[in-house]
Amino acid sequence: MSAATLSPAWLRDNGFTGSSTIDDLRSRRAVVPGLPGVYIVYRDQLNPAEFLDRSTGGWFKGRDPSVPIGKLEASWVEEAHVLYIGKADSGRTGTRGVRVRVDEYLRFGQGEPIGHWGGRYLWQLADVDELLICWKPCSDPADEEARLLDLFRAAHDALPFANLRSGSRSKRKAT
Repeated sequence: MSAATLSPAWLRDNGFTGSSTIDDLRSRRAVVPGLPGVYIVYRDQLNPAEFLDRSTGGWFKGRDPSVPIGKLEASWVEEAHVLYIGKADSGRTGTRGVRVRVDEYLRFGQGEPIGHWGGRYLWQLADVDELLICWKPCSDPADEEARLLDLFRAAHDALPFANLRSGSRSKRKAT
């Protein structure tokens, strides 16, 4: 698998739309579809990461989302555009979807105590507001997330930087 897999061009060619910065989405969350699907946080450029000592993420259940910079550096994947792959199902009532999950993610990053612990490493990146989020509606978000994580692992021999574990249906284990 090539490192071009899951590049910005690959994402566009494979049905992902959106590509709005985190900063922009904070004021325009309604552009995100309310359907089940997957979403990806990525960087256009492959410049080196700069990490903050403290996370901007919310303290969910009293836990500090900050991790030591050494742990962030060890998780960083060189030459990878994709930093996080997430899924969003419709929920028991059918009212969730990508819009609600991305909204929770953004609110968590702004310090609210929201239950979006996965992906928390992003909130210690100095350029977090410039990161892009794209999405793709699909009927089985768990399978699609697992497939994308497998593609990433095949290309980079690691999980994306902010994915702390493999998807719920992935056959591969996180390291």
